[in-house]
Amino acid sequence: MDSSVDVLNTSPQVPNELVEYIKTSSNFIVAGHKEPDGDCIGSQLALCSAIRRLGKEAIACSAGPYKRTELKNYLTQFSDFPNKIMPNAKVIIVDCSGKERTGELLEHIKKYPCAVIDHHAAVSHAPSTLSAPVYIDPSSPSCTLLIYKLITALGLQMTEEEATLLLFGTCTDTGFFRHLTERNSFVFDAAAHMVRSGANPKKIFNIINGGKSLNSRILIGHILSRTESFFDGRLLISSETLEEYDSFGIESRDSDTLNQLFLSINGVEATAIIRQECADNCTVSLRSVDNINVAQIAASFNGGGHKNASGLTMKGDISFVKEKILIAFSESFSN
Repeated sequence: MDSSVDVLNTSPQVPNELVEYIKTSSNFIVAGHKEPDGDCIGSQLALCSAIRRLGKEAIACSAGPYKRTELKNYLTQFSDFPNKIMPNAKVIIVDCSGKERTGELLEHIKKYPCAVIDHHAAVSHAPSTLSAPVYIDPSSPSCTLLIYKLITALGLQMTEEEATLLLFGTCTDTGFFRHLTERNSFVFDAAAHMVRSGANPKKIFNIINGGKSLNSRILIGHILSRTESFFDGRLLISSETLEEYDSFGIESRDSDTLNQLFLSINGVEATAIIRQECADNCTVSLRSVDNINVAQIAASFNGGGHKNASGLTMKGDISFVKEKILIAFSESFSN
């Protein structure tokens, strides 16, 4: 494909099955993945709003936890489980490709018909049907852009609230457009439409990047101080200890700023931040630029994500996990 071709203009259109799935029912549970981010939250709430404007009922559900400070203003709009019976309810899962990624929500939604809207690459998925429509487009930089297209396919115009939610999610997953290339002109067209509909980029930037605590900056300093360089400076690895986890808490984490600092260093192609969540378990945040596919590395440990931004969970302490991560990266850096 010519690099000048806009990938979203040539990407799959909204399946007719998904439009009919929404139009032929009255009650919906809109679920997202556990540990939601702005793209997941924005997709859920904007879709719920659009469904309600069709005269239907929709509730947004998430198992949490809500680790990001920019999400705090939205928490009252979510339920941790569908706490009222919704006869003949249908489920729409956004920003992930399976019910199992919804965490504790799984027990509450597994009996319902389920649709999927996602922009992560799925290894395999059942074909789209009227009872279980599937709308997966890995070429889309965010799930909110798929919701944007769905709202139009439903015959609706964005409200100001929906436009703000959609731009919030789009900015989250594109790093406020930093991760886009010349092949993503559609994203700017869509963002301009959101702005014309009332979304305020300045306010959204401040929501995403402001409101951080002093402890979050102190924690970044601790993590930066123990950073190690591998493969001639192409890979950086650092860690957050269990003591820091207990002392600073989840709310002091600012992975986006930390990853941006790492990837701005000359010669760095990939980073790994290992966090000791408990005595025998770690989470790992992987980031890369250009050709290093961290999604493949994450998938080898049953994790997932995007080519340049992925994560995983692994049993063991920091030293054990670091050894495994180094082995996994060795093939990528041997070329």
